[in-house]
Amino acid sequence: MLSLDDVWLDLPYAWGGPAGQGLLRAEPEDFQVIEEPITLPEGEGEHLWLHIRKRNANTDWVAGRLARIAGVKPFAVSYAGMKDRHAVTTQWFSLHLPGKPDPDWPDTTEEDFEILDSARHTRKLKRGGLKFNRFRLRLREVQGDREHINERLQQLQQGGVPNYFGNQRFGRNGQNLVQALRLFSNPSSRLPRAKKSIYLSAARSAIFNRILAARLEEASWNIPKQGEACQLDAKSACFVADAIDDDIRQRIRTLEIHPTGALWGRGELLAIGEARQFESAIAESLVDYSQGLEKAGLEQMRRALRISLSDLRYQWLNATVLELEFSLFPGSYATTVLREVLDTHERTD
Repeated sequence: MLSLDDVWLDLPYAWGGPAGQGLLRAEPEDFQVIEEPITLPEGEGEHLWLHIRKRNANTDWVAGRLARIAGVKPFAVSYAGMKDRHAVTTQWFSLHLPGKPDPDWPDTTEEDFEILDSARHTRKLKRGGLKFNRFRLRLREVQGDREHINERLQQLQQGGVPNYFGNQRFGRNGQNLVQALRLFSNPSSRLPRAKKSIYLSAARSAIFNRILAARLEEASWNIPKQGEACQLDAKSACFVADAIDDDIRQRIRTLEIHPTGALWGRGELLAIGEARQFESAIAESLVDYSQGLEKAGLEQMRRALRISLSDLRYQWLNATVLELEFSLFPGSYATTVLREVLDTHERTD
C-alpha cells in the first residue's frame, strides 16, 4: 500500500532540495489565485455567469450558497475548478436559469465572498474550462541565503519544475489512497459520485507521481526516452517521438515541449519502446492501483512531467518576505513549485 511519504513527502527534488525555509499563508492574502477562463460570457443566454472573489471560503460552499440564494438545485451551479480555501481567489461560477430572471443578490461580503460582475451566456461553465491560473504568493519569515534562493528561482525559470500532483490530491495522511483500495476491492459499493472520483483521481495521481519520481531518480525527467510521448507546452496535444533527434532535444531544452507520464487507465499506452517499458514496469509494481483503475473504466491519458515557469516574477519586499508570481496550466499545483524553493510551513495557532 502506498503512503503519503511514497507519493509526496519523500519525492525526489529536481534542483537539489529547498534553498531555505518560509511561512506560507500567514493570512489568506498571502495566497492569491486568479482564474483566466477560456471564454467570457457573451451577454445573453440561459446561464448566468458570476465573477466572484472569495476569502477563506471553500469553492463548494460558495456554489451551495449561490444555489440557495438563486433557489436552484446544487447541480445547476458549476465552476471551472476547485480553489484553495485558505486563500483569496477570483473565479467564475455559472448558474442554469432557463426562463428565470437574474436573482436579487444580497451583500455577501460578510460571508467571505463577493460578486464582482455578472453576465449571461449560452453555455454553462465546464470543469477545466481555463486557460491558466495566475498565482501571487507571499512567503514570510524566510530563512536562507538570498542569493541561493534567487539562483534557485532562476533555475526553475530556465529548466522548469517537476509536475507532481500536490499533497491535497491524496487527502489527510494519504487517506484517499486507502479509500481507493477499498473501492477497488468492492467496486459495487454505493459511494457518491464525487467521492468515487476523488479516490480514483488519488490512485491515478499516485502512479503518475511514482513515474515522475523514477524519472527524476535517473535524471531523465527533462531528457526524452526513445518512444517518448511529448506534449506541447501549456497544451494537451501529444505526439510520439519514435526517434530522438537534435530537434526534439532542443525543443525540450527550451521548454517548448515536455516528456509526459501516464495517467493510468485501460487501453494502450501512447508511449512506445523504451518509454513504454519504463512506465509499464512501474505500473506493474503498483498493480493493485493500476488494475483497479483499469477495471473502473478510466482511459489512458497523459500529463507533462514538467511545469514551465516562463512568466515567473519575484521580489523581496524586505529581508524576510519574498513574493512570487507565476501562471500554471490547469491541473498543476503551486505547492509543487514552492517545494523546489523553500521548505514551507503554515501557522497552526
